[in-house]
Amino acid sequence: MSLSQLAPAYIRAIAPYQPGKPIAELAREMQLNEADIVKLASNENPLGISPKARAAMLQAMDELARYPDGNGFALKSALAKKFGVGLEQIVLGNGSNDILELAARTFLTPADSVVYSQYSFAVYPLATQAVGARGIEVRAVDFGHDLDAMLAAIEPSTKLVFIANPNNPTGTMCRPGDLVEFMEKCPATVLVVLDEAYTEYLPAEKRSDSLALRRQFPNLIISRTLSKAYGLAGLRIGFAIAAPEVADLMNRVRQPFNVNSLAQAAAVAALDDLDYLRETVRVNRAGMEQITSAFLRLGIPFIPSYGNFITFHVGDGPALNQFMLQRGVIIRPLASYGMRDSLRVSIGLTGENDRFIAVLEEALDG
Repeated sequence: MSLSQLAPAYIRAIAPYQPGKPIAELAREMQLNEADIVKLASNENPLGISPKARAAMLQAMDELARYPDGNGFALKSALAKKFGVGLEQIVLGNGSNDILELAARTFLTPADSVVYSQYSFAVYPLATQAVGARGIEVRAVDFGHDLDAMLAAIEPSTKLVFIANPNNPTGTMCRPGDLVEFMEKCPATVLVVLDEAYTEYLPAEKRSDSLALRRQFPNLIISRTLSKAYGLAGLRIGFAIAAPEVADLMNRVRQPFNVNSLAQAAAVAALDDLDYLRETVRVNRAGMEQITSAFLRLGIPFIPSYGNFITFHVGDGPALNQFMLQRGVIIRPLASYGMRDSLRVSIGLTGENDRFIAVLEEALDG
């Protein structure tokens, strides 16, 4: 018997998450100079880390021989002040992926089911499958969540619903009123995880007041991250805001030192760096206009996006992706999402966006 047979069948059936290709890996594969490679595959902040976060990490380095604060008091305090919630409502995660998996591990058994949308974040089915629960994928409408259909898909066995707003990888968003209506109709015994990893990129008039919604509905869990707009992807820091009894259970399952000392220090500083956040949003909006204008000029269909990335449609996604890689531009293929003829490009700095557009034009001319 193979040792792999010792694992449950639902674990053996998992197809691992495929992250964006690292720059160093592409350089080795294609014999390219790392300095000449542009990575626009992982929705990272092109500005790098905030100056305040950098200074905070340097100061925290002297304490790296000691374990981090397992309860994350300073970071929880900063989050509580910023969002007007209690410390007992916060769960810290090693990125928001950790939060999504904590929700699954805390509340699901193999007898349970989970509802999520087609074309939504790949971690939802992975987290579901990893605990042996059953995923219910609801067909998308215009590449976005059909909340009415998701509501109808809830079964007696359903314990969790995942909603991404804005959604990754398609960039679509739910209308605020639709989210309110969904929560009003959703059974109180079903936990709804609202994944707001890209919420900082939304114009104020487009944002749902998810914090007010959470106060109204105890079964709502808000998941956010500092990997995107706050520029801390390499440190892996996310958090959840939930009802105290929900957060308490998730914190029992959470590893005691899941957020390291540098991440905690950087996160506290980044949350306070409003100038950096404003510049992040400005650069993203300018880059979004730059790339969408090029798509319109070149006649390339795309999905209007509310994140820091755009999904666009081409005749042969794998072929164009390979063409880009050979020329040192890393974008994201979406075949694993059932979108073989689509690719996703993250918004970069002006020069990076120019490079992507130039290679795209080269591919079209060929």
